[in-house]
Amino acid sequence: GKTTDASLIAQADADVTHYSTGDLLRAEVASGSELGKTIDGFISKGNLVPLDVVINTIVSALKAAPTKTVIIDGYPRSVEQMVEFDKVLSEQNEICLKGVIEVRVSEQVAKDRVLGRSRGADDNEEVFYNRMKVYTEPLEEIISFYQKKKLHFIID
Repeated sequence: GKTTDASLIAQADADVTHYSTGDLLRAEVASGSELGKTIDGFISKGNLVPLDVVINTIVSALKAAPTKTVIIDGYPRSVEQMVEFDKVLSEQNEICLKGVIEVRVSEQVAKDRVLGRSRGADDNEEVFYNRMKVYTEPLEEIISFYQKKKLHFIID
């Protein structure tokens, strides 16, 4: 999956750091903080975490990264996230987006991977189908946005 692909790239190149948006958010949940409890209320149902929380988490991680090149997987997952992330990046000069990679797999392969990993309460069939719906609805617009910027790349 996307996390595995991104991890392999980072492991092969010491100048690349890999962050999974999901892992960053799950780490906050695991910390037991109030923010973590709020995040958990969304993740456990397969819903998106509020925009400001996700963007602040990502930007903080990027600025604190030990390398200049960072791969973030699992983001953006909505048009709203994409637009706001683009806005935040355009308002500063510390972070430069070099590309957006789409990992293409069939729904069945995605389902087999998610249900086979049993990572937590959010890995069940009902939540999977909700997550697929949340993922596929904005995909065409997100792809188009990054294609126009010549930043869209595909791995299948």
